[in-house]
Amino acid sequence: MKHRTITVNDLMQQNYTYVLTEPMGEHFHPEFTPKLTPKQMLELGVFGGKYMTDCRNEFPEDWFARAKLCHERHDPKLNLFNVNASQPLSVWRAKGWIYHEDPRGWFQWYCRYYMGRRCPDDDRQISRWKAMKRHIAQIRKHCIQCDLSCRPRQRQALLNWAYDSRKI
Repeated sequence: MKHRTITVNDLMQQNYTYVLTEPMGEHFHPEFTPKLTPKQMLELGVFGGKYMTDCRNEFPEDWFARAKLCHERHDPKLNLFNVNASQPLSVWRAKGWIYHEDPRGWFQWYCRYYMGRRCPDDDRQISRWKAMKRHIAQIRKHCIQCDLSCRPRQRQALLNWAYDSRKI
């Protein structure tokens, strides 16, 4: 595979570059097995539609063909489960969850990882992704299988982390 350099110019990063070293959607860490692609997540409705509104040029155009986005504000009605399951970016920053190369957080890291970027933050982000499994255990414990009305906030949180919570 020929390596490709991406240059980012959006509201949060100017002239940031990274290199795609893997084919898109391939060669993931063996313990990182997301059930949804970034495109699928955007189509289902994540992060109140506000997450990717100014950085579309960085990613494939088809990711946004059916994406549920809102340029003006975070709108929980755009989420698949119609609830807010996100914390503000300020909370993520205060807790030290933001890697300097991905100022928007986990989903930005995942989009770039999916595209083929590998970076020093991969292991930490994969560990955080794996920690979300605790929500799967809670849904299985308290809900009838595939009852999408049961624990919608946890289901949306899982969806925000590329777990397909519709199938739990």
